[in-house]
Amino acid sequence: MEEAILPEEAIVEERRNDWREVNNYVEAMNEAIDELKKLPLSIRLLRGAHERLLSGVRGEAKHPGEIRRSQNWIGGNSIATARYVPPSTEYLPDLLTDLEKFWHNDEIQVPNLIRCAISHYQFESIHPFLDGNGRVGRLLIPFYLISKGELSCPSLYVSSHLEQHREAYYEALSRVRTDNDMMGWVLFFLEAVAETAQTGCRKFKQIFALRDEMSACSHKIPNTALAQQLFKYLYSVPRVTINQVAEALDCGYQNANRLFTPLVKEGILVASSEAKRNTIYDFKRYLDIFKD
Repeated sequence: MEEAILPEEAIVEERRNDWREVNNYVEAMNEAIDELKKLPLSIRLLRGAHERLLSGVRGEAKHPGEIRRSQNWIGGNSIATARYVPPSTEYLPDLLTDLEKFWHNDEIQVPNLIRCAISHYQFESIHPFLDGNGRVGRLLIPFYLISKGELSCPSLYVSSHLEQHREAYYEALSRVRTDNDMMGWVLFFLEAVAETAQTGCRKFKQIFALRDEMSACSHKIPNTALAQQLFKYLYSVPRVTINQVAEALDCGYQNANRLFTPLVKEGILVASSEAKRNTIYDFKRYLDIFKD
């Protein structure tokens, strides 16, 4: 978490690919959600997200943004030893068109969470890209729920649950194909959503409680208005230097430094580097909420 919110130049060379992948994920999500304000959910939108996801990272040589034109497989060193072989390319246009129709067919009387579960399964089964299908398939979950008005922002991050239960996730998907066990997959998906939602609600409550506490704290600082601006800034940039805050708040270095002094003393801002100049300070209690 601490590294993900730093600028790229602050990341050690061997970890920059991971940093780029995380930031691509965030950018792909935000760009697609902006698109959803103007256009319906579509394969075209997923292709755009795929292109952003693979830009300059793992899979960039495998035609980002393009539906595959060759066979792929999951697991194993070849098709002969693969755990799963997706449909051949000749079937992809019809399968993807069918998936789009399913998203927008209002005559299907099925709750959106269940339709979302089926959509994710179908997308992963089609596996329309040469690489990055897992990443796009996980993004499809908030895209679908936002497109249906179930979410207003991507506050439901099911990916974390799926990663923690990776083998059970793969097994639940596989059983639909091998045993026609769609019910088992849907139940697994709904459990993932429920646990993720509960975790999200707990974190939001912690953030709101911290916000109220910091609002009260700002009134104890001589320049209360500037302190309130600082806290608002810290929620979006929780790792900062004094120079960075001085520039962002347009308040000058000395005024920014005066803000930092009581917050460092109270342990609200904690130095995360030993550098004498341009020390990075963490809004630690806020960051800790996301690491819990």
